[in-house]
Amino acid sequence: MTDTDEKIIRIAAKGDGVTPSGRYAWGAAPGDTLRADGTLEPGPHRVTPPCRHFGQCGGCQLQQLDEESLADFVAARVSNASSAQELGAELITPPHLSPPASRRRASLRAESSQGRVVIGFREARSHRLVELGECPVLRPEIVAILPDLRKLLIKLGQGQPKKGKGKPGKHANAKLAADIEVTVADQGLDLGIKGLSAEGLALTELLLDFARDHGLARLTLDAGYGPDTVWEPEPVTITLSGVAVLFPPGAFLQATADGEAALVAAAQEWLKGCATVADLFSGLGTFAFALAGPDTKVLAAEAERAAHMACKAAAARTGLPVHTAHRDLFRNPLMPDELGRFAAVLLDPPRAGARDQVERIAESTVQRVVYISCNPASWAKDAAMLAEAGFVLKELRPVGQFRWSTHVELASLFVRQA
Repeated sequence: MTDTDEKIIRIAAKGDGVTPSGRYAWGAAPGDTLRADGTLEPGPHRVTPPCRHFGQCGGCQLQQLDEESLADFVAARVSNASSAQELGAELITPPHLSPPASRRRASLRAESSQGRVVIGFREARSHRLVELGECPVLRPEIVAILPDLRKLLIKLGQGQPKKGKGKPGKHANAKLAADIEVTVADQGLDLGIKGLSAEGLALTELLLDFARDHGLARLTLDAGYGPDTVWEPEPVTITLSGVAVLFPPGAFLQATADGEAALVAAAQEWLKGCATVADLFSGLGTFAFALAGPDTKVLAAEAERAAHMACKAAAARTGLPVHTAHRDLFRNPLMPDELGRFAAVLLDPPRAGARDQVERIAESTVQRVVYISCNPASWAKDAAMLAEAGFVLKELRPVGQFRWSTHVELASLFVRQA
């Protein structure tokens, strides 16, 4: 090494390697040497990326890391967020990492020009699409359907209305653009296509044949007015803690089954023995159905109507002690007197956090809070309010559901000091 060569000592939040002097290098791994000319000499923690698209596709940022370094990155994202707010976590467990080929939902983009369709993720720092020929992150059945889906979209694109006119025609549009949502449900793949229409019998039959031939659980088409179901032989469900819950098109679902299980296990362990639990931002009931039982009653509060209704129907069908509330917790958070009826609160808000609701929790008499988060930065700000109100951060569990990406999740337990 020369005097200007430096070792990469850590990976920053956005995935860049960092040297002791503060130099940054994209695509680096801990132990690599950053030369004066900006090139990298591989170190002991660098591995060959498993995907040929890595470095171009913006879906992954960390495929060059070995398992140890990837785990360290996930753990550091969570512990650094805690330290930044001086939360003083009593215990931070080793992180849970989802394995390759385990992500069960994906949001893809499809675009075409002159009859050729590309389906994939955006390039890093670009609007250009990377055509997915492989993806070691996604479940294999999602990747397997993409070649035939490209062919389907070409035919659908040819049948779209001309710009400013109502009748479809062959090659009417020079460019096709659609958003693709695909989820592995209990019955198979749930496929949603947004941005295209299917006018006429021929296109409808084309969609039905595709859905039937590929054994889809559901196929929806959204031309801009909400999803219309083209194919759904039986109601599509997702099983949550043994409960089959109706799965509305586009509903939120944890990215991997194992990641969901890790988060649920933390909540069950920490809230065991609590007679009443308020599950806030409850979605389809991921945590509500796991916690409800002979000794625990759960209030599941959710603003999104379709998710709320699905959770309500599943609770009624199973007889589990889950009471549902259709409530926007950003505009109308549970107040301290309402929260005082519960032994514990679990919340799993969107990435922005839940400042107003956390303020009400801090003002209440609730003794135990489980906070699930997909954004360590917003979580830490909310957690600081709990700490100021006398809560102690007993345990943190980092979870890396989005393997090889910088997206990190966590489960945390707060207990109010006596």
